[in-house]
Amino acid sequence: MGAVLFQHNKTAYESALTMLAKKGRAAVIHPTGTGKSFIGLKLCADFPDRTVCWLSPSEYIFRTQLENWRVACGGTLANIRFCTYARLMMMEAGELTEICPDYIVLDEFHRCGAKMWGQGVQRLLAQYPKTPVLGLSATNIRYLDGQRDMADELFGGNIASEMTLGDAIVRGILNPPKYVLSMYSCQKELERCRERAKNAKSRAVRAEAEKYLETLKRALEKADGLDEVFRKHMENRSGKYLVFCSDYEHMQEMIAKVPEWFAKVDPEPHIYSVYSEDARAETEFARFKADESAHLKLLFCIDMLNEGVHMNDVSGVILLRPTVSPIIYKQQIGRALSAGKSRGENAVIFDVVMNIENLCSIGTVEEEMQAAVRYYRERGKSSFIVNEHFHITDEVQDCMRLFRKLNETLGASWELMYQAAEQYFEKHGNLEATKRYVTEDGLSLGQWLDTQRKVRAGKVQGILTGSQITRLDRLGMRWQSKADQNWERYFAAAQEYYREHGNLLVNVRDGKYGGVNLGKWLAQLRTYKKSGIRNAYMTQERIAALDTIGMVWDVPDYFWEQNYHAALRYHREHGNLDVPYYYVDSNGVKLGVWIANTRFARRTEGTGRAELTEEQVARLDELGMIWENRNNAIWEKAYMAACRYRKKYGNLNIPVAYVTEDGCHLGRWIRKQKETYHTGMNAERRKKLEALGVE
Repeated sequence: MGAVLFQHNKTAYESALTMLAKKGRAAVIHPTGTGKSFIGLKLCADFPDRTVCWLSPSEYIFRTQLENWRVACGGTLANIRFCTYARLMMMEAGELTEICPDYIVLDEFHRCGAKMWGQGVQRLLAQYPKTPVLGLSATNIRYLDGQRDMADELFGGNIASEMTLGDAIVRGILNPPKYVLSMYSCQKELERCRERAKNAKSRAVRAEAEKYLETLKRALEKADGLDEVFRKHMENRSGKYLVFCSDYEHMQEMIAKVPEWFAKVDPEPHIYSVYSEDARAETEFARFKADESAHLKLLFCIDMLNEGVHMNDVSGVILLRPTVSPIIYKQQIGRALSAGKSRGENAVIFDVVMNIENLCSIGTVEEEMQAAVRYYRERGKSSFIVNEHFHITDEVQDCMRLFRKLNETLGASWELMYQAAEQYFEKHGNLEATKRYVTEDGLSLGQWLDTQRKVRAGKVQGILTGSQITRLDRLGMRWQSKADQNWERYFAAAQEYYREHGNLLVNVRDGKYGGVNLGKWLAQLRTYKKSGIRNAYMTQERIAALDTIGMVWDVPDYFWEQNYHAALRYHREHGNLDVPYYYVDSNGVKLGVWIANTRFARRTEGTGRAELTEEQVARLDELGMIWENRNNAIWEKAYMAACRYRKKYGNLNIPVAYVTEDGCHLGRWIRKQKETYHTGMNAERRKKLEALGVE
């Protein structure tokens, strides 16, 4: 099957094939929206007689990629053996042997740096050391994991093709966006500054601040609100826009703002929302993609669309977040950029700054673009340069300038605040001031101390010299917040539990360990991650640290995989899943109960109970799962045996001790049917027995 790739992907594909043949490993590092998954799928299409083991963070990402392939190229790719990284880590040696791949594709390969997922990948690679491995990712660096370079760790630095987001825009692979910088909640900032001015110790400072406050007030009155910003710049009024929020609570708050912000674009917009691990997410996303109405379409999301999933008909993105890492930032704006869009199809990116301290600019992408322009010009390749810049509309430039001037006026010097800290230490013997503590002179000492902690931790921008750190240390400065201290205590207990038990499956009700309620804490962390709340506590760095000690984020999914593998072992031994209800395997898995509960879950779909996914049903079907009640299945099996006996011998005069070749106690079964014929047997069974000739 032939498939046409864009030129940049064709070049990368040919380079990858050459590198795979020579080195056995090849990585392709291309930004979001450039169609890098097609490079791996092209490999599958060109070698239909070869088995390709495709690994991905989620089945949903893979299914979306296959759907995009079918739309663009047609046909199916029957030679792919797909597996998630989570399932791979659970596989036993025998299951790895069954894969027997000719090629291995590691999609989003930077995710292989997580300890548990990485262990599964390393076991697979060790099992097949000579199998060529292709890696696909938008970034090879794990920024929150010690800057680890996964291209070096997994591919020995064999990079077949590498491209930055800025480079892709310069070359015209991705159209340059229209970038609109606006601001929300300026009034809150103004009130905070007004309060600070009122509490300023210096009369001169208060007078200077009042001038800026008055000028800023007039500027804000003239500035457009978000409703007007969206009206002016949302040219496609029936387009699809992705709205990125910071957590679940924030998303709900922003959805409530829709009537206020978008009424001038469309009084009745269609609103959708998705977030990771939401049971409705897949259906909701599919509805959003299929919506071709004349209404404005808004998809509010937290983190589900940061990675792997791409749409070609997105008109723009709206960034409603206080702060974001450079990688996630570029992933999010990349959702609106797509290779293959016609020239002039420029997506619009609304960067709505939520507060003055966390202004996040497009500067990193501009720097990448300028670096690419210099590179091509220095090498006489100016023909590669399609775009040198893109348009940035700054709706709040004057207001931002005034806010900065006002903050400079109100900001006390470091030395003045340090003197206040010395006075506090002399009086209290420590620097444990609450965050809201204000000195008699009106200095916000508590907030200043908290800021010093954040600056040193790299959580906010600022300068803190080694000498200043030493001087604060002399006053007994505690650099960790109470929340951070709490984290360290619980995490140490989790590490100890993992060393002792090999897992973090701590019972919630009886989960006290190391002097803390570890089970309850772990359950709270799972809730935080699933719902997207408390992101300040659940940082990506902490999530990565928990991953290294075997944190199971989705316990039901983990136990399902564990039970499934027990079912797989049973099937290998017995050839079926006809498991007695009270059967427990040698590992202590109550397989009979699980099989019964799984059947019940299938029968009660749509009732609000926990439901099986299509993939789970398919995997059990492969093992010959009988979904009806086990007793019904046994009865039907015996009935068919009786039919075969009658056909062979012409009667049902079966001795009581007669047993069929496949182990059915047919004689006893016929006797029992006669005994229960008039005492509780249902009409359908009586009718079938009468048709068979049972008297």
